[in-house]
Amino acid sequence: MFALPQTSFAAEELLRMTTHPIAWLCIVVFTLAYIAVMAEEKLHLKKSKPVILAAGIIWALIAWLATGQGVSHESLSIAVMHDLEEYSAMFLFLLVAMTYINAMEERQVFDSLRSWLIRKGFSYRQLFWVTGVLAFFISPIADNLTTALLMGAVIMSVGQGRPAFVTMAMINVVVAANAGGAFSPFGDITTLMVWQADKVEFFQFFSLFLPSVVNFIVPATIMNFFIEKGRPAALDDHSGIRRGGIGICILFLVTIVLAVSFENFFGLPPFMGMMTGLSLLMFYTYFLQLRGLTSSRPIPVMGEGKKEEDLDIFKRVAHAEWDTLLFFFGVIFSVGGLRYLGYLEVISETMYTGVGPTWTNIAAGVFSAVVDNIPVMFAILGMSPEMDVFQWLLITLTAGVGGSLLSVGSAAGVALMGTAKGRYTFLSHLRWSWAIALGYAASIATHFLVNG
Repeated sequence: MFALPQTSFAAEELLRMTTHPIAWLCIVVFTLAYIAVMAEEKLHLKKSKPVILAAGIIWALIAWLATGQGVSHESLSIAVMHDLEEYSAMFLFLLVAMTYINAMEERQVFDSLRSWLIRKGFSYRQLFWVTGVLAFFISPIADNLTTALLMGAVIMSVGQGRPAFVTMAMINVVVAANAGGAFSPFGDITTLMVWQADKVEFFQFFSLFLPSVVNFIVPATIMNFFIEKGRPAALDDHSGIRRGGIGICILFLVTIVLAVSFENFFGLPPFMGMMTGLSLLMFYTYFLQLRGLTSSRPIPVMGEGKKEEDLDIFKRVAHAEWDTLLFFFGVIFSVGGLRYLGYLEVISETMYTGVGPTWTNIAAGVFSAVVDNIPVMFAILGMSPEMDVFQWLLITLTAGVGGSLLSVGSAAGVALMGTAKGRYTFLSHLRWSWAIALGYAASIATHFLVNG
C-alpha cells in the first residue's frame, strides 16, 4: 500500500480560483460523492463509483474554468499527470499486497489460524483479549480490513447466543486493528503516504508503538470489566494450511524487505521492490505447479463432477479489491483537483498557521472518524505544512486511530457491520465511543510524553 512522494506544485502553478462559483460547484460535487461513500451500506453502491464520477466532473469543471482564464492545455495536462504519478505508484504497491493476501487466503493461511483459535476453547474474557492482541499485531503486516474479518469470523463462531460479547469483542478488534497499523510504515495507507512523502524516516514510525498500545489498551481494559464470565463450547473446526502456504508467507516478508531496501539503499521507489517481490511469487507458484503441489483437495462443481483448484497468480490478481483500488483513484484525483483550485492552500493557512499544528492534527484525527482517513491525509500532504517529525508522527497517529471513534470511520468497522448480522452496529459502537475517546486522548498524551 503506497503513494509516491508528494511533489507539491510551485505557487504559480496553482489556479487559485477558490471564490469562483465553478470552484464552489467542485466542492459540492465532492461533498455529494463522499456522502454517497459514507452511505455505501444503505445504498448498496460501491464506494468507488461516486468518487470516480466526482473526479471526472471536477476536472472537467476545472478545465472549463482554467481555459477561460487563459491556462494552456499543457499546464492542465501536467496537473493531471501529477496526480496520475501518485496514483500509479500506490496502485502497483496495493495490487502486489492484495495479491499476496489473496494467495495466502487461497492457501488457507488465515483459515488455519481461525481454526486453531476456535479449537483452543478460550473463555469469553480470554477470547476478547486474544482476538484483540492478534488484531493489533497482524494489522501492521496485513491490512486492517483482512485482520478484522479474520478475527470477526472467530468471534462470530464462538459467540453464538452471546450478542453482548460479540458487540464488545468486535469493537475491540476494530480499535486494535487500527491502532496496530499506526506504528508501522506498512500498517496503513496513511502511514505509507507519510513515509513516501519523506516526512518521516522508516524506523522513526516505530516510536509510535507505545502510543498505539495505549490507544488499544485503554478502551479494552474498560470493556474487559463488562465481558461476561464463562467459556464457550470448543468447536470441532479443522483447517490446515495448504501446500505452499508457508512459502508464500515467507515470500511476502521478503517482498516487504525488498520494498524497504529499494527505498533506503538504491533510492528507488518502493513499488519497484514490491513488483520484484510479485515476480518471486510468480516463479514460486510456477515451480510448485511443475512439481504438482499447487492443487488443493478436489472440490465439487455443479454439473462437472470433481474439479481440482490450483493456485493461479493471475486469478489472485483478478480477485484483488478493485473497488478499493478505484476508490483511491477517485479520491486522489478529486482532492488533487481541489488542491489545483487552491483550497488546500487556504485551509493550510487557516488551520496550521492560524490554529497551530498540534490542535489541527488532533482535530484531523477526529474528522477522520467521519471522513475516511485517506483523503484527510492526502489533503494534509497536499498542503505540505511546515512541521517537524514530531508533528508528522502526531498526524500519522491521529489519522490512523481516529477512525476507531465511529464504526464508519475505518474499513475494519464497516466490514464487520456487514458481517455481524445486526450484532455489531453503528449505535452499539457509539455506546462505547467515550471509552475509545479516552484511549485516543491517552495515546496523544503518551506521544507527547515519550516522543515530545
